[in-house]
Amino acid sequence: VQLQASGGGLVQAGGSLRLVCAASGRPFGSYLMGWFRQASGKQREFVAVISRGGGTTYYADSVKGRFTVSRDSAKNTVDLRMNSLKPEVTAVYYCAASSSCSDYVCPRHRYDYWGQGTQVTVSS
Repeated sequence: VQLQASGGGLVQAGGSLRLVCAASGRPFGSYLMGWFRQASGKQREFVAVISRGGGTTYYADSVKGRFTVSRDSAKNTVDLRMNSLKPEVTAVYYCAASSSCSDYVCPRHRYDYWGQGTQVTVSS
């Protein structure tokens, strides 16, 4: 499957952004979908994950209550809506697909496909 992330940009603190990950290729419903981010000089870290059917989501503690992940099987897309943005969330955001993980406890190395990343910059 090919993944294309978009929607990043520059926003002021307190603002919102909506990231979109568009998938093409193999059946979209076969994959657990995750979002990760990597700030400059730091390791890539987990942000959110959504189950194959979309009924289960899980978030990093740092984004709970402010970020929402959803998927649209008809459009083959996964959204990450980010509200109340803070400068510390500035990073490149990546979407990823896992064919082997069965639930949200899915380590990074078990994601098979990655998008190219989209830059999110939050100014203070």
